[in-house]
This record gives sequence, structure tokens and C-alpha cells, in this order.
Amino acid sequence: MPSVAIVIYSRNGHVAKMAEAEKAGIEEAGGQATIYQVPETLPEEILAKTGAVKMDYPIIKANDLTKHDGILMGIPAYYGGFPAELKAFWDSTGSLFVQGSLWHKHGGAFIVNGSLGSGQEAAFYSIMSTYTHHGIIFVPLGYKHAFSQLTNLQEVHGGSPWGAGSLT
Repeated sequence: MPSVAIVIYSRNGHVAKMAEAEKAGIEEAGGQATIYQVPETLPEEILAKTGAVKMDYPIIKANDLTKHDGILMGIPAYYGGFPAELKAFWDSTGSLFVQGSLWHKHGGAFIVNGSLGSGQEAAFYSIMSTYTHHGIIFVPLGYKHAFSQLTNLQEVHGGSPWGAGSLT
């Protein structure tokens, strides 16, 4: 059974909520998934002022990625990119990069942002660059099974052929 590492940063809980839905879908399809959070970089006093929600997922270490067949990144889109906490985590994977440890693993992403035009597709480009350097095969959502949802103009929603998305 395939195993997927769902790696998230979720300051306010929105990405974590989507991660739980992604995990349920993976398990329903016969896979196994573990949700990890990346280490926080902000001081506690700043987190308290921003109303950050405390997450109770294991903190991922770079080598944890090698234990899984695939990687699914849960990204809050900040100005069209991903936050410093996710960048710092990927910066810690240098030894995996040098060894080719993630070569040919499959990777995808889901993006959460606060408004239309907040950079979901640009955030996908950012993670694709990281995946490419590691030799991770990017697996997009595509339109095959989601065309009617992605082209529904009756309600505001996130998501694209690049991957699942949400507006908060």
C-alpha cells in the first residue's frame, strides 16, 4: 500500500483542515498517509498576537520524507509563494538532494489562500521548482476527474488543474 507524507504549515488551521480531508481520501483509496508539520520559526509572542492555532502533528525531519512513496505539500499561499517555514524545511533537505534520496518519488500539493488572485498557481510553481531539483515527479490534479468542479462558476472556490485549493 502506498504511503504519503502530507507536509503542512498551518498557522490558523485552514491548511490542517484540508490535510485531514486529503488524508481521508488517500486512506479511502487504499493508501496510507501521515500528516506532519514543519517546525515553526516565529516566536511564541508573535504567534499569540496573530491568533495562531497550536497544531498537534509530528514535526517532520528531512529524513522522514525517505520513508514514504509520495509527498503532498499543504501550502498557505503568501504573496504567490510558500511561507518561510516551508522554505526553511526544504532548505534542510540538502543532504537528501546530494544523495538523490527523493529521486522518482511522486509529489503533489494543495494550496490555501485568503482571496482570489492571492497566488495559488504561483505557489504551485514554487513547489514544482523544489520538486524538480530533488527529482520528485509532480502529479497535478488535472481536469480528468475534476472538470465539473473546477469549471463551476456558481460558487467561489479554490483549486485548479495544478492541485486542490481553498479560499479562506
